[in-house]
Amino acid sequence: MNLIPWRNKGTERVGSEACSIDRFRSELDRAFESFFRGGGDTFDRLLSPVLGWGPAVDVSEDDKQVTVRAEIPGVDPKDLDVTVSGDTLTLSGEKKEETHEEKGGWYHAERRFGSFRRTLRLPAEVDADEVEATYQNGVLTVRLNKTERAVGRRIAINKGGE
Repeated sequence: MNLIPWRNKGTERVGSEACSIDRFRSELDRAFESFFRGGGDTFDRLLSPVLGWGPAVDVSEDDKQVTVRAEIPGVDPKDLDVTVSGDTLTLSGEKKEETHEEKGGWYHAERRFGSFRRTLRLPAEVDADEVEATYQNGVLTVRLNKTERAVGRRIAINKGGE
């Protein structure tokens, strides 16, 4: 889906302004295309810069399980929530961070806070009863065992026609 505005030929842009606006239009077109094409966390990914922050996530799989790693530094594990429903994994939580520093005649305090929610479509069917989540050094690792149906089995091929 390309959004192409009507343009009067007498009002063509010139120079670097044209490049910047064309680049912006191209990025906007790409965002709309990926949003309407769908994909597990497209909505969350597009809105996380607007509504707050979201963790960077890596998803990998092998023959028996799917592993999801999310970078969530500064978040207390008790403020994290991991849920599995069908082929969807949802990570949500809240970051609450405060720093206080007092030296000589001055005092400095900062607070950072915000919540996030990241929903991922899993690449295979998983057993919701066989999920393990660990949090270490700011990285949440979720291991989800695949179901027997998702693991599959090797089929022997018979030599035929002789």
